[in-house]
Amino acid sequence: MLNRQGKNATRQRIHDRIRKKVLGTSARPRLNVYRSLNHIYVQLIDDLQGVTLVSASTAEGKKSERASGGNLAASKNIGKAIAERAKAKGITKVVFDRGGYLYHGRIKALADAAREGGLQF
Repeated sequence: MLNRQGKNATRQRIHDRIRKKVLGTSARPRLNVYRSLNHIYVQLIDDLQGVTLVSASTAEGKKSERASGGNLAASKNIGKAIAERAKAKGITKVVFDRGGYLYHGRIKALADAAREGGLQF
């Protein structure tokens, strides 16, 4: 049987189901992950206030200085970066929102690096 909706529509449906259960607060914000083919984006979001507290991505900086964001090394670097920025704002505990992606590969590498950087899930 063919999936006529496509992979991203299926991922979005899973993400909506996860978001019914996962909520970020100012004391424990939601660590949201978005993954594209070329980049990975991470945000710490306070859902009660509706604001992004901290963000990091492989698309930051000058285009000539950016390395490829579609690999494990880049995901690890972004995980470390988000942990450093969160600690600078006084955030140590977060709720992990994998965005409907499988907890595997780049998503797992990012989460492990964020944990090593001092964030508690």
